[in-house]
Amino acid sequence: MKKINITDITLKELSKDREISLLFREKTAVASCADSLGIDAIELSGVKNEREDKIIYKTISQNVKESIVALPVGFTKEEVTLSWECIKEAAKPRLQVEVPVSTVQMEYIYHIKEEKMLEKIAELTKEAKALCSDVEFSALDATRADISFLVAAAKIAAENGATIISVSDDAGAALPYEIGEIVSAVKAELDLPLYVKVSDALGMASASAIEAIKNGADGVKSAMAGENILSSGVISDIVSARGDALGIETNLKNTKIHRSIDDLLQSINHEAYDSVGAVSEKKKILLDADSTISQVSQAAEVLGYDLSDEDSGNVLRAIVNVCEKKGSIGAKELEALIASEAQRVPSTYHLESYTTTCGNKMDSMSQVTLKCNDEIISGVSSGDGPIDSVFRAIEQSIGFHYELDDFQIQAVTEGKEALGSAIVKLRNNGKLYSGNGISADIVAASIRAYINALNKIVFEEN
Repeated sequence: MKKINITDITLKELSKDREISLLFREKTAVASCADSLGIDAIELSGVKNEREDKIIYKTISQNVKESIVALPVGFTKEEVTLSWECIKEAAKPRLQVEVPVSTVQMEYIYHIKEEKMLEKIAELTKEAKALCSDVEFSALDATRADISFLVAAAKIAAENGATIISVSDDAGAALPYEIGEIVSAVKAELDLPLYVKVSDALGMASASAIEAIKNGADGVKSAMAGENILSSGVISDIVSARGDALGIETNLKNTKIHRSIDDLLQSINHEAYDSVGAVSEKKKILLDADSTISQVSQAAEVLGYDLSDEDSGNVLRAIVNVCEKKGSIGAKELEALIASEAQRVPSTYHLESYTTTCGNKMDSMSQVTLKCNDEIISGVSSGDGPIDSVFRAIEQSIGFHYELDDFQIQAVTEGKEALGSAIVKLRNNGKLYSGNGISADIVAASIRAYINALNKIVFEEN
């Protein structure tokens, strides 16, 4: 029986598919699940945020006990060293040299020709080999490459220390027999383990994987979740049902793989990762105590805010405190925390007093008195309800109109004397400023929220 190695690419695939990345605990959960299922290697996505990815990847490397931990090395010597620093503490580390081998991808992504790409493959592989004994050369977009160049690239990698070759159908259009032909051509020229990453864009991932194995492939790449990729559960079922006929076996634990994957997906299948197009961007936001500054910044950007690192840090600390009592927060709670914790500035305007009258047969009329640098200013205006009229009165007193992007009110305590929380979002020169106000008087809370946002605009303008 031939042993077929299984490489899990769930983390890499989900990082592509999802606009908001997995939480820290979810990334480690995916890796731990794969490690427990007999997966031979776990691929991580390339380093994007050095500070955060280094922490996450080191944690995963320390927690994974049985599987190889593989990480792409980027395209420079410095990136090779950084990748090694991220996974060197793994029990079984592997560095991956990933480059496209099709003409269209080489010229589109890196703007270099075949000869220069061969030199780069040699350079990166040699650099990776100097740090790690296990080095994989991964030929991206291999199904659209000239077969002679694909073989030449694989040979160069092998000469410079690669221990594994892999080919990838990134275009997603190859038929099973075409995958088999590519595997056969490479195996005829190289005596190294050859892995394949097939696509399920045409619904033929499992057929392509079996065809690759029949033509000499030593391993396949699969995922527990993700789109257009070979499913780990499917390949496990195929080997369990027809492994004897095919003369192959894997280390996958078929009896527990489906239950484990279902449990994993349930733990990470929240609104943040809903792939249905009708779901709004705001509904994709879900943060918890394990969230990172980068994830807070990304979520804030979805809501329209451009937070500094300091503001993101303040919001993250507030999230951690909230999540001690509540497991996670969504878009509404995040907006409230941004309004109260981000862009803290000295108060230029203060509320002195307000009066308002309203009724079902009359327009609302409000007077708002503010204090600005020891000067008392006042405005009077009518409006469609007390909130509209007090906002107009504030604008009259300051002599300027700002676009009201959003206004929200909600009760923060129960009962007839409940505290009300108001959030006001003002837009100035395309940038969003959020203010928060709390009071038993919802009109007063709304005024305070407006003034809070106004003070942030004034501070930044000055």
